[in-house]
Amino acid sequence: MELSAKTKNILEWIFCFIIALVIALLIRFFIGTPTMVQQPSMYPTLKPGERLILNRLVRTTHQMPSRGDIITFEAPTSDSYIYPNDFDANNVIAKYSHEPNTLWGKFVHYILELGRDSYIKRVIALPGEHIKIENGKVYINDVELQEDYLREGITTSTQNRAYCDLVVPENCVFVMGDNRPESTDSRNFGCIPLEKIESKVWIRFWPLNLFGSVQ
Repeated sequence: MELSAKTKNILEWIFCFIIALVIALLIRFFIGTPTMVQQPSMYPTLKPGERLILNRLVRTTHQMPSRGDIITFEAPTSDSYIYPNDFDANNVIAKYSHEPNTLWGKFVHYILELGRDSYIKRVIALPGEHIKIENGKVYINDVELQEDYLREGITTSTQNRAYCDLVVPENCVFVMGDNRPESTDSRNFGCIPLEKIESKVWIRFWPLNLFGSVQ
């Protein structure tokens, strides 16, 4: 049975909508996407309410970020957060214990990103490096790290933080927020695997007076 002109028109619009949706999802996953800062853990570099463009080519190309890069990554599950007495130097990688195992579940989790939390933090230590936090300061391979992005007077606390003296495993990074007292980061849950890094913060486009790349 031949379709009416009206039905054909509706089907064409539906087809165009599906194609546009697929293209948008592919761009969002593989190239870049906008986001809004939700938490104060990167203050004063990033403030809640600021809007950013994320570069997702780092995930597409499996590129290891550099020290100082601000990245987003999938938040570890809560059972990763441990206290110093439970620290195990042989197990310093953040845990992700609720991975989807069905095709639809993976699509919803990784592509649609529904029901998944992400964190924004700064890369502090890279694979193979020994990071030690002592007396409020950060040391990489026994050399004090100069952190000009921190507010004056801010120190890096180890109180109730387990992961403060370790060697970063291969294909992992150690991350912290610039607002150290109010940041849940690698001190709490360990090192982030490369495959869990989602993007690198690229451009801040709101507020307009701060438009530009983020350092």
